[in-house]
Amino acid sequence: MFTIDQIRNAHSKVKSGADFPAYIQELKSLGIQAYEHMVGDGSIHYVGTDNFRLAAPPKWEARMISQTASADQLKQSLQVHQQGQSDYPTFCQQAAEAGVDKWIVDMEAMKCVYYDGKGNELLSEDIPE
Repeated sequence: MFTIDQIRNAHSKVKSGADFPAYIQELKSLGIQAYEHMVGDGSIHYVGTDNFRLAAPPKWEARMISQTASADQLKQSLQVHQQGQSDYPTFCQQAAEAGVDKWIVDMEAMKCVYYDGKGNELLSEDIPE
């Protein structure tokens, strides 16, 4: 099974959203099938084979999530991030400002879905392989 240290090692190689597809491939190689990233505190819940679960602790103090969700604002921030023009903490702050409560990465479907605080889907995107 995978460990938090292995995940941190994989994440340390990510400098921007442009590195995300390679990061996902590395997580898949560890046996991770999906994860849920909570934008409010940066905690992440991982699921692996045989229903193995592992939780990463919060990365920051709780931040405010905008009550007014904007898929357009999220798309713009995501595009900038994927082009390598913002780092992970910046993107997470911008996601909070766009009303993103969490995102779920499904590595079997190769999709990342962003949700607002009411559980509504704001954006779904395919992850390049």
